[in-house]
Amino acid sequence: MTPTQEIVAYLDEILETATTPDYSNAVNGLQLANSGTVRKVAACVDFSTRSVTGAIEANADLLLVHHGMFWQGIRPITGASYKRIRLLIDNDVAVYSSHLPLDKHREFGNNALLAERLGLDPTAGFAHYKTISIGVSGVADVDTADIVERARRFAKEQGGEVVTTEFPSERKTHHWAICTGSGASAETLQEASDLGVDTLIVGEGPHWTAVEARELGIVIIYAGHYATETLGVSALARHLGDRFKVEWTTIHAPTGL
Repeated sequence: MTPTQEIVAYLDEILETATTPDYSNAVNGLQLANSGTVRKVAACVDFSTRSVTGAIEANADLLLVHHGMFWQGIRPITGASYKRIRLLIDNDVAVYSSHLPLDKHREFGNNALLAERLGLDPTAGFAHYKTISIGVSGVADVDTADIVERARRFAKEQGGEVVTTEFPSERKTHHWAICTGSGASAETLQEASDLGVDTLIVGEGPHWTAVEARELGIVIIYAGHYATETLGVSALARHLGDRFKVEWTTIHAPTGL
């Protein structure tokens, strides 16, 4: 049993929560307190009724999420929102959320861990946002089809599937970049083009990004928003379990996207 604030302070420190820029609705850090101690941590990508009930069923005291309680902005606490918060308070479950601080982390981050799962070695950052690099990039000499197959296996494990833009079967990847989640955007495509990236791996993106990628000579591998962001919260929960000698678990709640 560990003081909640001790775990929160540690997370804030290693994730650089206070100094990492993010979108206003992210509200990184402790979003809901509990009575003060943690015996078990539950990790999930999204804050939802499924993640809340999963944490309670697992007897967790701390719910660690990537997309937090306020992702949709300020709204009245009514209906499903009220029920979720009441469940958390009645069962004494705290909530800690980490969005871009977790995405960019070089040990526990979604991007670094996805690169590792795909057998790619990062040598530089990618997807610059204000003062940080959210993603990672590197060089390789591998069949693009091999990367796609690795991504397919990974996405399937997480309850998702992969979609790619067209490419010839003999195509090689020489310079790749990863930005998990909604990683295909005007900014990331332009940055990829400027860097000479030929293969861009993301979670998801608008339809037009597939059209633009073809114009730029870039293959995009859309590996799923949910799937590409499962690794970070699980790795972080495992690390907390090892460091603070508390139990931990992962709650799987695929969205189909």
